[in-house]
Amino acid sequence: MEAVRIKEKIKKDGEIMLTGLPFKKGQLIEMIVMSEPARRSSKPSTARQLLASGIVGMWKERGIEDSSVYARTLRERAQRRDNR
Repeated sequence: MEAVRIKEKIKKDGEIMLTGLPFKKGQLIEMIVMSEPARRSSKPSTARQLLASGIVGMWKERGIEDSSVYARTLRERAQRRDNR
């Protein structure tokens, strides 16, 4: 099966026009039409906004003394499939 990707902007509701396809008359094809995900219109957060959000420091009460050691331990457990 050959895949052809064509990106076009919809010019009229409910209609698409495709030309220049590499297929011949009588050839059977299957067409799947997918829309791109909507783009975020908001701006990235500033450092001040992140600090105020509560994300920064949310794990401080978890007893993690060294975050790099903790992260390494999690990666090793995941590799061994040992989630104890």
